[in-house]
Amino acid sequence: MSDTKSWTTLVLAEELAGALGRDDLVVFDTRHSLAEPEAGEAAWRKAHIPGAFYAHLDRELSDHRKAHAGRHPWPDAEDFTAALGRWGVTPQHQVVVYDAADGALAAARLWYMLRTLGHTRVAVLDGGLQRWQALGLPLDANDPVAVPAPSYPATFDAHRLLDARQVQAHVAAGGVLLDARAAERFRGDIEPIDRVAGHVPGARNRPYASSMRDGVFRPAGELADEFAPLIQGHAGGDVVAMCGSGVTACHLLLALEHAGVDGARLFTGSWSGWIDDPSRPIVRGD
Repeated sequence: MSDTKSWTTLVLAEELAGALGRDDLVVFDTRHSLAEPEAGEAAWRKAHIPGAFYAHLDRELSDHRKAHAGRHPWPDAEDFTAALGRWGVTPQHQVVVYDAADGALAAARLWYMLRTLGHTRVAVLDGGLQRWQALGLPLDANDPVAVPAPSYPATFDAHRLLDARQVQAHVAAGGVLLDARAAERFRGDIEPIDRVAGHVPGARNRPYASSMRDGVFRPAGELADEFAPLIQGHAGGDVVAMCGSGVTACHLLLALEHAGVDGARLFTGSWSGWIDDPSRPIVRGD
């Protein structure tokens, strides 16, 4: 396979366009609409970046057979690694993931899933398909042909995936919990999706969209300056991200990594998992 530069957080459309056809490159389209779950795949069938496979948030990036694990339950490693094998992904491949625009639905989710397997050569297309198209870069509607490989030889790093009980202990021990939802949802002013409004006691709000400007990620230095007062000197491993269901939290994890905060972790069930047990405390307001 090609001995070329690795992308581990973000990649520009111009760089990806020049790499299409490389024998070590696998591209994934993860466009998704929460309101119309099949709309992303339908759009992929009409046009996608040449060679891109489609990964569905509900089918491949979640496991809805699991109960009490939030709206997008984290899948088992054996299911995900088998899917990677069917797509032909091996530890030697450079993977690039994109969605419609900012990476939140659901490119960053697939990025973090691969990172928790230990796959470092994975990046999100900055600006997504929107910027790709704005630059007039090529699209096609051909079904890509995979060269199947054995199941990816790894398992998830359990230390980077927390459940509600572990998050409660993490906050009690003084760890940082960042909530990627919009401010009005964090405060509990509105709750358009989950049955209870509010946030986890001790959480700090950092809306994932704050990491973007003009459709792309803001410079790493700017983000680092803004994360500093939220993290308050903690190492990356002491930072846990959450959102409504563990999807847009991965966008926040990507932003942290882009800003040089390495090793932050995910509350997989997030708010929808937290409120599954009505005995858990909730907070409303700032």
